[in-house]
Amino acid sequence: MKLTAAEEILMHHLWESEKAFMKDILDAYDDPKPATTTVATLLKRLIDKGAISYREYGNSREYYPLVARDAYSRNQVSGLIRNFFNNSSAQFASFFATETDLSADELETLRKIVEQEIQKRKA
Repeated sequence: MKLTAAEEILMHHLWESEKAFMKDILDAYDDPKPATTTVATLLKRLIDKGAISYREYGNSREYYPLVARDAYSRNQVSGLIRNFFNNSSAQFASFFATETDLSADELETLRKIVEQEIQKRKA
């Protein structure tokens, strides 16, 4: 599932709140807040894409995500690896480790995570 930047921002608000009415969603945006019609359009597009759904309470709708944040993130990273790193996780990891501003402590944490995963997979 591919979301636009605006749709991703709205999804982050829903992931944080787990469920929200239109007023709650609008309140989550920084100023200047988008128009209600803009958010309504984004909500409709997300419903059409199967990313969210809603429950009706009279004239109000309470929206909630159907796609988990980690599942969406995993899909996005997989697409990034496929499209920019020749489907090579090793190339991606190499780029990430060398081309980002990770501190020595962050690299050490990353190394420990990799070592733990190696040990899990050997067991």
